Order: sequence, then C-alpha cells, then structure tokens
Amino acid sequence: MNWHLLPLSEISQLLNTTPSGIDAITASERLCEHGKNQIEDKKKKTIVQMLICQLSDFMILILIAAAIVSGIIGDLTDTLIILAIIFLNALVGFIQEYQAEKAMEALKKMATNYARILREGKTMDIPTYNLVPGDVVVLEAGNVIPADIRFFETHQVKVDESALTGESNNAEKNSDDLPKGNYALGDQVNMGYKGTSITHGRALAYVVATGMRTELGHIAKMLQTEETTTPLQKRLADFGKRLSVVILIICTIIFFIGWLRGESVMTMLITSISLAVAAIPEALPALVTIALAFGAKKLAKNNALIRKLPAVETLGSVTYICSDKTGTLTLNKMTVQEIFETSDTKYTAVFEEKNRLLHAMALNNDVSKGENGNWLGDSTEVALVQYANDKNLNRAELEDTLPRIAELPFDSKRKCMTTIHQIQNTTGEIMVITKGAVDVLLHKLNADQNLHIPEFECKVNEMAEKGYRVLGYAMKTLSSLPENLDSNEIETGLTLIGFVGMIDPPREEARQAVLQCKEAGIIPVMITGDHKLTAKAIAEKLGIISSKEDLVLTGIELSVLTQNEFINIVEKVRVYARVNPEQKLRIITALQSKNHFVAMTGDGVNDAPALKNADIGIAMGINGTEVSKEASHMILLDDNFATIIVAVQHGRKIFDNILKFIKYIMTGNSGEIWAIFLAPLFGLPIPLMAIHILWINLVTDGLPGLTLASEPAEANIMKRQPRNSTESIFSKGMTLHILWVGFLMGIVTIGMQAYAIHVANSHWQTMTFTVLCFSQLGHVMAIRSERDSTFKIGFLSNKPMVGALLITVTLQLMIIYVPFCNEIFKTQPLTMYELLLTLAVSSTVFWAVEIEKWIKNIKK
Repeated sequence: MNWHLLPLSEISQLLNTTPSGIDAITASERLCEHGKNQIEDKKKKTIVQMLICQLSDFMILILIAAAIVSGIIGDLTDTLIILAIIFLNALVGFIQEYQAEKAMEALKKMATNYARILREGKTMDIPTYNLVPGDVVVLEAGNVIPADIRFFETHQVKVDESALTGESNNAEKNSDDLPKGNYALGDQVNMGYKGTSITHGRALAYVVATGMRTELGHIAKMLQTEETTTPLQKRLADFGKRLSVVILIICTIIFFIGWLRGESVMTMLITSISLAVAAIPEALPALVTIALAFGAKKLAKNNALIRKLPAVETLGSVTYICSDKTGTLTLNKMTVQEIFETSDTKYTAVFEEKNRLLHAMALNNDVSKGENGNWLGDSTEVALVQYANDKNLNRAELEDTLPRIAELPFDSKRKCMTTIHQIQNTTGEIMVITKGAVDVLLHKLNADQNLHIPEFECKVNEMAEKGYRVLGYAMKTLSSLPENLDSNEIETGLTLIGFVGMIDPPREEARQAVLQCKEAGIIPVMITGDHKLTAKAIAEKLGIISSKEDLVLTGIELSVLTQNEFINIVEKVRVYARVNPEQKLRIITALQSKNHFVAMTGDGVNDAPALKNADIGIAMGINGTEVSKEASHMILLDDNFATIIVAVQHGRKIFDNILKFIKYIMTGNSGEIWAIFLAPLFGLPIPLMAIHILWINLVTDGLPGLTLASEPAEANIMKRQPRNSTESIFSKGMTLHILWVGFLMGIVTIGMQAYAIHVANSHWQTMTFTVLCFSQLGHVMAIRSERDSTFKIGFLSNKPMVGALLITVTLQLMIIYVPFCNEIFKTQPLTMYELLLTLAVSSTVFWAVEIEKWIKNIKK
C-alpha cells in the first residue's frame, strides 16, 4: 500500500480510525488479525540438525569412510586422529551457523519496549508488540518509531533514518500529501519507519504497518535466506567428488595387478585400503581451518574481525566491492567545503570587515556545547558552527554582543530558519538573519539584489555540480521587534550575504584504497541512499568513476529496468544512488549471476540483507548497527575502507597457501601411487607396507604441510587479477605438477628399491620408505613459492616449517634407529652410507622443482 500517496481522510477510512485512536475491543480484534508487532524468526534448526548438516559435507563423508577403513586395518590411532579432525570441522561449522542466527535477534532489539498511544482520546503506554494498524502514536524527540507510520500532525519533526536509508542528514517530516510519482524511501517525507528515531520535534501519526509488514520486517525476510557458499567450499566439494572416484579406480587396479602377480588377496586388500586412506588428504580440512584461523588472527591485529572463517579466503576471490557511502567511504560528518560571500556591503558596519557570513553561520543555529566540549545539535548546524569557530568566531562571545531576542524556527514548508538579534550600542535596532534553501531565499530578496539573481544562481549551480548541499544566508535590519512575528513580513526584503557549500567528505585513505582495488583487479562500486549528484561527486573524488563509460544509476531508474536489461549493464555501473534494501540485494544478485564474487560493505539496517547474501559481507565496527554486524562475515573495527585491502591481501595469501598444501599432499600421494603401481611392472615387490603408507600420510604429509599456512605472501600478490571463480583448484598447471613430480617421486623411490635389493637386501624396504619420506620433505621446501627460488625467499622465512622439518626428520630417524620402533614399523637401522645415499637420492625432487621454476622465470 502506497500510504505516502494517500490523503489523510482516505487513510483514516481505510484503517477505520480517527485522530483520537481506536477502542480497546477493535485493538484486540486487530491484534488477532495482524499478529504481534515484532520480527518473526524463521523455523530454527535444532542443534542436532545443525550437526547433521555439518557432517553431511562430501569431504567429511570421505573422512568418515577413511576412519572406518583405518579401523578395519586395525590402526586405532589413525582412526582417532581422523575422527578428531571431523569433530573439529563440525564444531567450527556449527558455531558459525549458530552465530548467524543472531542477526534476527538484533533486529528484534531495535524496537522500543513501550509506545505512547491514543486510544479513545486517552493517552497510555503499551508494549510495542501490541501495536496494531490504526493506532495513533504520540512521538517526541528521543523516541524510536515503533512501527511504520503516516504522520498526520507534525511540529518541526526530524528523524534519523541513516540506518535505514543510508542518508547522513536527518530527514525533515511533515503531514502533507505527496504528488503522484515514484518516491525512494528517503523521499517519503510524510512517513516514519520502525526502528528509526525522532531527533527533533513532536508528532502524531497513524500506525499503517506492524511486524513483518514493516520496512524492517521486509529486511528481516531478506535476512532469512540460506548462507552463500564460499569459493573454497565450492572448489573443495568438487575436488572431493573427483578424488573419491579416482582413488576407487586406482586402488581397484592396483589390487588386481598385485593379485595377478601372485600376491595374497589379504596383502593386496590391506595395501589397496591403505593406499586409499593415503590418497585421501585427511589433513586438508584441518589445514584449511588452521590457515583461516591463522589469517583471522593476523587480520584482527589489522582491525578486521572475522566472524565466519571462510570469509578470509573469500576475500581473495572478490572481483567487486560494493560499498555503502555514508560512514564507509565518507566520514559520516557534514563539513563545510566552500563559502561564497556576495559583494553587497550594506551591513558591514554591524560586523567586522568581510565577516558577515561567518557571523551569520555562528549565530543562526540551535547548537549547544556538551559537558565534554563537543558540539550538540543537528549535524548540518554543527558543521556550520564548527567552521565559524575554526575561523576564530566564538558563538558564545558573539551572543554577548548580538543576543538572540526572538526566532522563527525552521519549517519544512518555508525551508528557512530566522534568528533575530539585538544590535548593541544602538537605539533598539535589531538584526534579522535568515538561513535556508537558496531557491527559497532568492524569492525573498530586496529589489536591488533581484538583478543579480542570475549571477547567484550560476554560483549555486557551480557548487551543486560538486555535489555540495548549498545553504544561503540573508539578513536585514529592523528599527524594532514586531509584536507579531509573521514570517511573511520578517522574511522579505532580505539582502543575500552568501552561500555555504557542504558535503559529507570522502575519507582520505579511501582514495588510496580504491586505487589499490583497481590494481588488484577489483572493481569498487558505491551504493548509497544519497542523491545522484552528491554520490557522483564523491565517486569522482575517490576515483570510483574514472571514465565516461562508468554509469550512475538511481533507484527509480533501476526499478524500471527488467532483470535482463539490468544484468546487461550491471558491470558498467559504478554508482547507485537513492536505492532501497531490495535493490541493494538485486545489485548483489545481478553481479553474482555474471560469475562475480561480491563483497558488500555497510553499517545500517538497510545494508543487512545485502551483507548476508553477498559472498562476503563487511560491517562497520564503530558506526555499524548490531543488525549489520550480525549479518556480516567480517567487521572493520576502525570503519576504514582501506582495511579491506589488507584483508584482501591476506585472503589471497591464505588461498595460495591452501593450494600449495593441496599441491604438496596430492603430489606426495601421487608419488606413493606411482611407486606401488610401477614396482610390479618392473618385477619388483610391493615397495611399502600399509603402516609405512599411513606414517607418510599422517606425519610426513601432515606436519610440514600444515606449516604452509605460515608462508609469506608472494611478491606480486596484489598486482594480479582475482582468481577466476569458475576455475578448478587444479588449474594453472597444478594437475601437471602433481602428475610429473609424483611420477618422478615414484621413479626415484622404486629406483632406490631396485638398487637396495641388489646391494643391501635386508635394508631395501627401509631405504625405499626413507627416500619417499625425504623426497616429500624436499618437495614441500621447493613449492613454498610459485616462481621464486627457495634460495631467494630464504630457508628461514617460514620458521614454523623449519621446526616441522626438524621434527619430521627426527621422527623418521627414530623409526630407523630405535629398536622398539623397528618392531612396530618393520624397519632396520641403516649404515651411515645408506642414510646419506637416501638423502642424496631424495634431493632429486627438490632440485627438479627448482629447475621447473627457473624455466618458468626464463619464459616470462
């Protein structure tokens, strides 16, 4: 229902109410009909359902199967380790899902507990959840509006709607009917919305919508959607499915080859099952969790609080950052940017030379100073007084010489405010200072200045094109204070003394952040509730708009576009002005339909649906509402847009490191498979026992692999394009690397086996086992960087890896030389020559990968 377009008489008929309110019986009936005035929750999952959901992930199912297989083999330790990994991931996922439900609870808290209403002409306070359509609410400064309302009586009412519309200025409200047309939420000046607050004045209003039918309720419905899947989750799910099929086929082939060569069925069954367990990267979910937690800890030190761990990685894949303007790209503080003083010198005698405008700015306002010395009052007036104060015009001192004796408060119909001051050292002469919209003031000027109106309009347009909100100041003197303060009489024959251009200025650090975004292949987009001209001016200053092809679209223009029409131009739009919450969500969805990963920043309630449904939602920690924080994936503790760039760098680094781990563990598994597959073809026995495979998989693979999470970022990490969201994790040569390095690892292993069988027959399996272990350690050192040599980045640049390598080598030497371990792992002590030989042979893999990087650098 377009309540803002209907006349009050029709609204009272539709709601069957009067300015005195409804009776108790009607209220009770309507409460049954419309329900309570509160935000409803979607049906929540039980704790059991949440846990089952976490355990049904495809990769987790593979791990469960691996645990069962390990149990069948008889390795209880391995089974317990895998189950611990499953439990850890399920717990983390459960906590994240549980916390996501808090967004709805935060919405509920936005409503006031009690509302003052009229029923049958009597004033009473009732719980806000008992409000019904047709109730008459009594509002005054400081009240939170308890439902969606239509004003029918207002007295200088201003409402803070910034959390809902994104506008930093308080909205002036009246009870007038609006002409037919399309109005953005912020332009519906005769309406009030649930959750916004009265900052000035008093009013009476009809309740027109309650509960989920309010604008806040519509936002709540949009929040009640499923969580988006992160790029990593999508890729790992695809990886897990492909891997399980490959493992099954390979293990079946190896089983039959060994059986046909005469190996016992039980031996080949245990070997095949062991190989299947080895091929499944049990440590992968743990590595992902550790890598993300490690990144989250780093980000917290850089003022970015991660609420949902996958968000860290998602940042690395972001292609668009859709940013709210107010408070995010700007300071959320109106500031005087430019003043223009007219050449008229009629009243310079009253003030100091050329200070008429500054005096007017300091005197014509209702600002006061708080106990802490801060200015209190309307944000626009605070900015004006602050500017004058910075120019050494103290308001308190000026009022001693020009005391205010009367005033005509601001009125949305007049669009003016007038203060009247006694001029000291005169015979009762008084000064009239009027502040207001320039188009209104130009019709109140004296005859002498009317000739200069085109010149004034030219200057005003010049300021407006810069995105400034322009206010005009005019004055005149009277011989005495009129008995009847009639605005039509007092606010005429004025002399214009100047204009003031104001704007909520962009953050300085945001300019650099926008440039870095573009260098990293990320497109910044501004989404705001502000007017088109202001939004465009800010975007140009920030560098968001940098060419004629960059489009600016208003909410009304967007509303007339079909979805296909919008999708066709969405990649060209850089600024969206005067948009509502549904449209923000539409923008996010349109970009996602073009295979973009979208980050959305915001601080208001109106941003919450988009924050929740974006690939990553980023809320402001200082000025952000609780609803926006609970709906987000990440919170900026310093409200600094530039912090996002730091987070993006961390996100890219973490994803790189996860890919390195996958490359490491899959190459190692590939080496094991090649060794077991090729040995029979060369007439050699199965090179490894089941327990050797499990040891390599859990210790040699796991411990050094996990330390890849600590690897520093690549040098060019913020100069490259975001990773294509449609790419497999095995793209960019990873599959080839896994196959050829794994094949080399397998050849080196069975080469060592063949040599050892002929030279040191009793030790051949221990030497083979050790070569495969040390080959993998050489490999993990070599893949620390995609292109830079290990010697260039330094062996000590990742200290946790140095520690992990020392521990792994020590454990391997214990298996070789400790008698107790010899019995468990079926190993024999090696001579010094044999140990050094295995080290030399296993280094082949390290040098091969280093040569591969050297060749890539030559081809660049």
